[in-house]
Amino acid sequence: MASQFVSDVNDAEFEQSVLKSDTPVLVDFWAAWCGPCRALAPIVDQVASEYQGKLKVMKMDVDRNNATPGRYGIRGIPALLLFKDGKIADQIVGFVPKDTIEKSVTKVLAEVSA
Repeated sequence: MASQFVSDVNDAEFEQSVLKSDTPVLVDFWAAWCGPCRALAPIVDQVASEYQGKLKVMKMDVDRNNATPGRYGIRGIPALLLFKDGKIADQIVGFVPKDTIEKSVTKVLAEVSA
């Protein structure tokens, strides 16, 4: 499901790929059976391509990975968690328009450059 600008991440790689990342990371928690997740995927891809180099975008399949969604209290999907310096900087749950995601990303990136 990942695109050219979005990579898949699993429980085993999460700490290295997300928590230890030098750049902010947007993680899309999703599942193949989830209609709103599939509807959100092209928006996440657009955000990934527009913020390439400033933001890493990753997807985690909650059916294949239980530890990480459990650790972060993911109860509903789609859920987007924005990590900066190994901590959650922002969280969006449910299907949202692109500008909602962009506002969140812009806010976090502004804090990075400040």
